[in-house]
Amino acid sequence: MSTLNYPETGATRLGPLPDGYHHLHHTVRIGRGRAVFEAAGTAVTTWRMHRTSGARVRTTAARAEPGARVEVSAGLGPLRLGVPCEVVWTAYEKDRTGFAYGTSDGHPECGEESFVVDIRDDGSVWFTVMAFSRPAAWYTRLAGPLVPLLQKAYARRLGHTVRRLAADRYWM
Repeated sequence: MSTLNYPETGATRLGPLPDGYHHLHHTVRIGRGRAVFEAAGTAVTTWRMHRTSGARVRTTAARAEPGARVEVSAGLGPLRLGVPCEVVWTAYEKDRTGFAYGTSDGHPECGEESFVVDIRDDGSVWFTVMAFSRPAAWYTRLAGPLVPLLQKAYARRLGHTVRRLAADRYWM
């Protein structure tokens, strides 16, 4: 049973992103070639990207699959905040790998975030984070414009992490 706290489920798959939300779109080149694409896709869909970036991940699935429950937490000690999500779509395609999760009841935001690796015709490999969100708790409303800045910083961190993991394919 889904407990998503927003109605526009799946909007990050192909867009457009819905009105009434803050939008995030961050794309970074992470390398070149099929081996980089495969390594990056595996890092993204097996939660390694999140864990290597410093987040804790608890999930009901070893790799992203629709309906999987995910709790991502960040912070230190008692200041660690866990946020519940559910995987709403996946892409395991020849030139595109990734997934999106949507926020569930109890998440301080409502919306959706996708993490996609694609390989282009020229062999370049790109990582994209796309999201739409708005506050769902008093403290995220109070934080105002700080939340989108933190989300952008986290997307950049994930991009650096995926680039590093794809370059160091020996962890696979």
